Amino acid sequence: MANCNQISRPLILLFAIAAGVAVANVYLAQPLLVTMGHDLGLAAGTVGLVVTLTQVGYGFGLFLLVPLGDLIDRRRLIVGQFALLAAALTAVGLAGQAALLFVAMIAVGLLAVVTQAVVAYAASLAAPAQRGRVVGAVTSGVVIGILLARTVSGTLADLAGWRWVYLCSAALALLLAVTLHRVLPRPPAAGTPALPYRKLVASTLALFVEERLFRIRAGFALLIFASFSTLWSSMALPLSEPPLSLSHTAIGAFGLAGAAGALGAIPAGRLSDRGHAHRLTGIALVVLTLSWLPLAFTRQSLWALVLGTILLDMAVQAVHVTNQTLIYPLRPDAGSRLIGGYMICYSIGSATGAIASTALYAAAGWYAVCLLGAGFAVLALFLWVLDPTRRPQPQPQAQSQSHSPSHPQAVVPTVTP
Repeated sequence: MANCNQISRPLILLFAIAAGVAVANVYLAQPLLVTMGHDLGLAAGTVGLVVTLTQVGYGFGLFLLVPLGDLIDRRRLIVGQFALLAAALTAVGLAGQAALLFVAMIAVGLLAVVTQAVVAYAASLAAPAQRGRVVGAVTSGVVIGILLARTVSGTLADLAGWRWVYLCSAALALLLAVTLHRVLPRPPAAGTPALPYRKLVASTLALFVEERLFRIRAGFALLIFASFSTLWSSMALPLSEPPLSLSHTAIGAFGLAGAAGALGAIPAGRLSDRGHAHRLTGIALVVLTLSWLPLAFTRQSLWALVLGTILLDMAVQAVHVTNQTLIYPLRPDAGSRLIGGYMICYSIGSATGAIASTALYAAAGWYAVCLLGAGFAVLALFLWVLDPTRRPQPQPQAQSQSHSPSHPQAVVPTVTP
């Protein structure tokens, strides 16, 4: 059985770095969309497919690969996925046609779900009373990876071209595969799994039927990341056009503002551990909605863009960490499936925001994009108002175990796998 002694601060840092590097690959293209479109002959209204297909691959990976963490050694799963991710990134960097690029981007998304295996592994090693803090720390790494991906990719693209962004990322993924193979602890033997792989994957869908709190929190994920992706998938379009006409490096630098907002993930984990998860969710959703007001003035003031980006990212990550902290204790033996199912909704939201925002920008401009992002946030706030799990629910006797709940508002006690 895992305990708090099995996860040291250096290991948490490694988890955060690995998760951040992996998920960054899903977002490297966002500041490069215009250049990639010109290079491969993609129309402005369809260039968002580069991001959308990556999210589609991510969604398939969440459904097909993440549940493997409940079936096989997570250490081997993580190392193997990083090695394959390096190969997929190399294919993106060498792609000479749009069709080949699209296939390779799907593969990148499929394998980048190793991020969720890392999050689930970290959560399984954490003591119940510290799980929110550990998940918050690793999630901060994820968010910083997502946002700094834009800064790094923009700078590298200006220096050496967009293809080298992916070739350098491939080398980093391979280096992480080697490092993780040497450093990650071997998990305790889990015995014979109760379900074969096919039924294990199908059971992810069953979790949506059986766990109301899981459904609600997955709904939040879909809507907040649709709003998040609405901004980050379309931001490069107005910034790269006159009168602003910013470079890749300048566009990517706005990821630094988002990274500042990501610092909200750590205190969000602590507040969740103290039982304030639902109140924190409501406050964060109000902030998310209001963040689109300064974002609407992006063309008039880049400072408005910075302010809106910080507020948006802080709000999204506060809800995201709270969601994961609440759902993992529902079924600790199905931790990978819970995280995977939750992140499927995340991926659906991200893909929806990406394709809708780029198409809407081509048709109606930036103000329409801002209304779209705010609309997703309002829907999430409406869901929070109607959320039946806002107050503590009776705990089923069948799920009662020897450990006390570390999250009083979760519907079943927290246990350590």
